Amino acid sequence: MHQKILIKWMFLKVYLCRWIIWFGEMYKKHFFIVFEGIEGSGKSYQAKLLYNKIKKFTNRVILTREPGGTKSAEIIRKIILKDYFEKNKKIKFDKYTDTLLYLAARNEHLKNKIIPALKKKKILICDRFIDSTFAYQVYGKKVSLSFIKGIHRQILGKLKPDLTFVLKVKKQSFLKRLKKRKTRNRYDNFPVKFYIKAQNAFLKIAKYSSKHIILDSSKNTTDLQKKIYQIIKKKLSLKWFQINCIV
Repeated sequence: MHQKILIKWMFLKVYLCRWIIWFGEMYKKHFFIVFEGIEGSGKSYQAKLLYNKIKKFTNRVILTREPGGTKSAEIIRKIILKDYFEKNKKIKFDKYTDTLLYLAARNEHLKNKIIPALKKKKILICDRFIDSTFAYQVYGKKVSLSFIKGIHRQILGKLKPDLTFVLKVKKQSFLKRLKKRKTRNRYDNFPVKFYIKAQNAFLKIAKYSSKHIILDSSKNTTDLQKKIYQIIKKKLSLKWFQINCIV
């Protein structure tokens, strides 16, 4: 008898879930999520985990990254990465040229993916965004803040992420993770002092913002992804049935 009731409940749950998903699509809204942090913080990994989790519920979710995210922006990304590995320092880009390349990639990303996706009421998850520019270029390389803000006013307008996760990581943890990487790029080769300076910048930015959440990502457990998911469920105002529709 108990088994029959359980089977009936499961069928009812599936039926209700289908209606709720349909109803939810009728009243959907866009949501822009960003993951920030230094190399080895696990931001890319957590962004992908969240994307895969939300994708089980809706096809409205998009995962992207900076620099890159579109064909044109990825071309610029390759130029930036190649420049870092030039052995001859005399032909390396000046820090302002380097910054302009990042901002050019961002402009392509905004115009061709981010803005169109938000207009279509998508849930957008981005691996790095404007905080990385402030942390690495302004705090790290001493590029003028007003220089970057001036360009941002032109290309961003009033666009801001709805929520930014800043992943804080201990020195031993991020160094251990970087050593395990099979393929390394420019971001994995900065001095340790630079990473610490950049992380302090991320934390400083997040400290005075109500749209930033700082989370410790030093431990390799599933606790962090569960915590992130719980936060997103609340932010997206998912009701009880919606939550239970997601496996």
